[in-house]
Amino acid sequence: MKLIFLYGPPAVGKLTVARELAALTGWRLFHNHLTVNLALALYDLGTPGFIALREQIWFDVFRRALADRLPELIFTFSPENTVPQRFIDGLFAEIAAGGGEVIPIALTASEVEIERRLAAESRHREGKLVDLELYRRVRAAGAFATPVIPNPRLRIDTAEVNPAEAAIRILKLVG
Repeated sequence: MKLIFLYGPPAVGKLTVARELAALTGWRLFHNHLTVNLALALYDLGTPGFIALREQIWFDVFRRALADRLPELIFTFSPENTVPQRFIDGLFAEIAAGGGEVIPIALTASEVEIERRLAAESRHREGKLVDLELYRRVRAAGAFATPVIPNPRLRIDTAEVNPAEAAIRILKLVG
């Protein structure tokens, strides 16, 4: 299995790029908010129950995909400090041990662009972070600095490249 691991801060376009890539390739898409929204139905963000359930769901999905030999899977991820580093380290190790490959791809944009995108209607529909002041507070507190993702194989500035072109660049990398 090739796990296309798209990551970056809020509002860089992870889900938009992932949807373009899925449409282009037919690969399955497992986006972060499928899990986050489910866990939020039961627990508050960052509580022990939320963290444990989110991690359990993530691992269950990846283990099932490996067991079923799913050839490719696109996953979107937003690093934030309620995700323990052991999750990232364990995920990368487990995928490799199962004969798979994690392909980390960093999506970036300037802070000006991120702040502009936070108010997008699509973010409201998906239940994503839309509060500019909250974003600024958590960013200033370092909430997006961890966990650390191992060396990205590709970096794409989504303010410079449209989603379709980003998907093509990823596909060229993955082969």
